[in-house]
Amino acid sequence: MIVSSLMAFLPELVLLSGALVLFVITLGESRGGQARTVALVIALATVVCCAFCLGQRAVLFSGAYRIDAFSQLLKLVFAGGFTLVLLLSGDLPDIRARIKPEYFFFLTLSVSGLVMLVSCVEVITLVIALELSSFPLYFLVPMRREREGQRSQMESAIKYIMFGVAANGLMLFGLGYLFGLTGTTSLPLMMIRLQPVIHSPLAIAGLSLAFCGLFYKLAVFPFHFWTPDVYHGASNETAGLIASLPKIGAVAVLIRFVSLASPDNHTIATLLTGLAIASMFYGNLIALAQKDLKRLLGFSGIAHAGYAVVGFVALSDAGFAAALYYIVGYLLMVLACFVVICKVSRDGTNVAIAELAGLHRRSPLLALTLITGLFALAGIPPFVGFMGKLTLLTAALSKGHLALVIIAVVNAAIAVYYYLRVIREAVFGEAANDQPRIALDWPTRVVCVLLIAGILALGVAPAPILDAITNSLAFVHP
Repeated sequence: MIVSSLMAFLPELVLLSGALVLFVITLGESRGGQARTVALVIALATVVCCAFCLGQRAVLFSGAYRIDAFSQLLKLVFAGGFTLVLLLSGDLPDIRARIKPEYFFFLTLSVSGLVMLVSCVEVITLVIALELSSFPLYFLVPMRREREGQRSQMESAIKYIMFGVAANGLMLFGLGYLFGLTGTTSLPLMMIRLQPVIHSPLAIAGLSLAFCGLFYKLAVFPFHFWTPDVYHGASNETAGLIASLPKIGAVAVLIRFVSLASPDNHTIATLLTGLAIASMFYGNLIALAQKDLKRLLGFSGIAHAGYAVVGFVALSDAGFAAALYYIVGYLLMVLACFVVICKVSRDGTNVAIAELAGLHRRSPLLALTLITGLFALAGIPPFVGFMGKLTLLTAALSKGHLALVIIAVVNAAIAVYYYLRVIREAVFGEAANDQPRIALDWPTRVVCVLLIAGILALGVAPAPILDAITNSLAFVHP
């Protein structure tokens, strides 16, 4: 029994042990290269452990921690995303050399929190894991190198923390309501005991407030205000991390909370519909005016959070599976854009859309990666963005949300314009004469190829991952 439990908990043990090793490395001086190597070894070891433990089942810590197909599948996604983020990070040109070991330490610690988050089925442990994944990110944002006349990273970090504290406070307030109604902090038991009173105003208020902390991580309107400023102020590598992995954790936990509502709860469905519409319109319309690529991706991320919420409106396993499939695809799509930003950027500075001019001449592989990522974000077949939107809209339409589906299609059409504007600059824009070719190291080439292949594979053959996600959702219900 002890051996099987340790095997099931192996990915978490690897990450936590790795974080401890990185902490020891931070005690020395100028060990940035060593810390990156150790972090990459940890990430690859976690991928292997997650793949090995996919079939493991266990209930640990007096029922507060459940290891099943749902959590193990997501842990594999987190481990893969962690590896991609480390590979695209390179030498971290915008992070001061003396704090690079701390950067990798906090990065590993945040991923450890995300990995544990998806196995938590008890409110107290879930909140602890949520904070473990969030607080290291608060430290990563201000680690950017200070430049003359630019300290936006400090402003971004303050906004990130303040909005995070406010959203978490609202979430805890809602969880207090749910605990008062059910008398338990166990989510499976809470799901059962909440059903007789699920339509009461107190239950709806508790659920709505409990969503707040997760909407913040997902950047859903009106918890989105930090997003463009944090993307703009943080280093390119940090922004790529914040734009990808935490959103998967938010969707996974949101599935557990939305599952507490009954499928015929029209109040919750209406609330989610309003948030989805507001997020899509706000993100897409503001993105039209952006000239900085990271800010554009920030507002675009708000819109994509709205698309993900469309799946939750259905209040069904089909909708939950569609939302999770879409956000996993979004991980690949947004990282494809950020690997281009990291390599086009000079010394870690932000990249304006105009700076992409002539990218197809300076680096054909980066141009292809950017085109693939943006086409996928725009929802153009045969990429994963198209299949993701199709599954979301199909799930919503099956529950009669025709107006929401039409609004989502309109927003997808709006988004095509600003994505094509970026592609036009990269493909048809003329680079200045002093723009050199961009030399890519082998890790960057590997990341580009993996991202392009993943975006295409999930779009052309979505059935295996969709079936795996759908089957794993059976473990979410008691």
